[in-house]
Amino acid sequence: MLLIRPTWGVPNGVHAAMTTRLGGVSVAPYDALNLGYATADNRASVMQNERLTTAALGVPEADLRWAYQVHGVDVHHAESLPANTPLGATEIKGDAIVSHTAGLVCAVKVADCMPVLFAARDGSAVGAAHAGWRGLSGGVLERTVAALNVAPEQLIAWMGPCIGPAAFEVGAEVRAAFVAHDPRATQHFVPRETAGKFLCDLYAIARQRLHAIGVTDVTGGEHCTFTQSDLFFSHRREPITGRMAAFVWMAR
Repeated sequence: MLLIRPTWGVPNGVHAAMTTRLGGVSVAPYDALNLGYATADNRASVMQNERLTTAALGVPEADLRWAYQVHGVDVHHAESLPANTPLGATEIKGDAIVSHTAGLVCAVKVADCMPVLFAARDGSAVGAAHAGWRGLSGGVLERTVAALNVAPEQLIAWMGPCIGPAAFEVGAEVRAAFVAHDPRATQHFVPRETAGKFLCDLYAIARQRLHAIGVTDVTGGEHCTFTQSDLFFSHRREPITGRMAAFVWMAR
């Protein structure tokens, strides 16, 4: 199994990782480490992938905290979410989770959208957000920072792998959604030859929005889930595909 471990200067008691598609038991088109219970993959395979992942992370499966992601902006506190059930199945909708309790693992699933992980410099709080363009434009990062209840300058953020700026083509409505919030977002959209189409840099937009609220220690943004097919699932590349997951927690 290949896990991506952020290099982001957090305290020793804070742990984080993101899965790739490598190291699981699922077969094509979900090969191999698919963690998406909502896909049509064999459920036994997804359950085994989850067990393999928690073993690699060194955490009990029951400590995972998930929400049913809907490309929105709702944030949940891990302390109020139920213990993990097989496949992370839950009806509680939300796109970000924060924790102030050691041992509870904030987790989000992605396959082109951006996972953004947060940690307080003093190790008192962590959080994970699922930021596709809808959630990002709607303010999911800002709401996650608010829920952490830590001064923004005391937070560290890591942007996990998402679809990159050379691959994410969007329409004018996506550009308009970001520019309406901050006209400076215009610089992160490159016009295409086709009228009304743009290449969108989600990493740059996320960094800009975090900086605007005082979170300036932001790392990550080196990968592209669309082009790096050997490492990542991508819904844009293959609509029938698996899901990766990103995790952050404070050790007990």
